[in-house]
Order: sequence, then structure tokens, then C-alpha cells
Amino acid sequence: MSGQSDQGGAAPRGDKPRKRPGLVKRLWRHRLVKASLLVMLGLVIAFPVFSVAFYTMVRTSTPEFCSLCHEIGPAYNEWKTSSHANNRRGVVAYCMDCHLPAPHQTFEFFYAKTWHGLKDIVSHFLGGRYDRRKAREHAYASITNDHCLKCHGNLLYIPYKRGAMLAHRTVLYPRPGYEKKCFDCHRNLVHNPRPYYKYR
Repeated sequence: MSGQSDQGGAAPRGDKPRKRPGLVKRLWRHRLVKASLLVMLGLVIAFPVFSVAFYTMVRTSTPEFCSLCHEIGPAYNEWKTSSHANNRRGVVAYCMDCHLPAPHQTFEFFYAKTWHGLKDIVSHFLGGRYDRRKAREHAYASITNDHCLKCHGNLLYIPYKRGAMLAHRTVLYPRPGYEKKCFDCHRNLVHNPRPYYKYR
């Protein structure tokens, strides 16, 4: 029977069995359905999680939320009477604009926001002493020129104020060893007690 052909007979021992085309299609279809279900499940879970996280971040970034702790209340009232909340242009700088890194620095932003929030909550509920003078000095040390330049970008073209333009130029383009911070000149801008709203 050595002359028997491969047609209808068993495959010779040295040959590998051939895959059936229908089986390959079914395997790919099964994998595609499984991957699609996993993607849809991820979207169904991720969308609410990210929506809640974003909503929470936005709601906890408002000055009104910050002022819920009585320790921050005076700072909130001082902010309301400052030029950062009331000015001719109607531009408002909120707490996170100055006290947190820029949102495009994602990791640093969320880390700083979480750390500040936890620190304030622990201090509030455990009755820790809130030293406003120490907090103010820490803020002066941690706020960089980049925080100010997020809003104050057009510092070199102030009409009729040549002295201010020259002073700002020395800050924006300092010589080595002569670096300055905005707070060196503009120190007491926002958190100062005032008996009235300072509208302009």
C-alpha cells in the first residue's frame, strides 16, 4: 500500500497537519469580539470614574470651597477685596492660579493639590494651630514668576510706564546673579485686610 496517495488517506508522519481556514477565522473573530468587549467595558468604567474625578477637581478648586475651613476664611475675604478679584478688566485669579503649579504640569499639579488639601483637612479637624504669618512666608517662597506670568504676560509693552517696562525687563531677562522674583516689588497685593471692596 506504499503507492497510496495522500488523497483520502492519513497524512504521512513527517508532514504537519494543515489548519482549516474556518478555524482561523473563528479564532480571529473570537479575539476581535473579546477585545471589543474589553474596550467597551473599559469605557463604561473609565468614563464615570474620570467624570467624577474631573468634577471633584473642579469643585474643590474654587475659592468658595477653600473658604469652607475657617482658617482660610480671612484669606478668602482678603482675596475678594483685592485687585485679583475686582479690577477694571474683570479678570479673576483664583486660589489655584497662584498656589498650585500650572495644570499642564500634571503630576506636580495633582501632587500639590492633594498635599495642600490633606494638610489643611488634618489641621482643621485635629485642631492644629494655623499660623498665617508662616503660611504667608511659605507662599512667597513657593510661588514662582511663572505663576504670575500665566496672567501677566504683556509686561514689556505698558503704555506711558517706561520705568515699569524697564523694571520688568530686568526680571524677565536677568543677568546671571541678578535674578529677581515678582514678589520683590509686588509683595502685598492680595491677602491684606481691607474694610471695603476695592472696585476700580
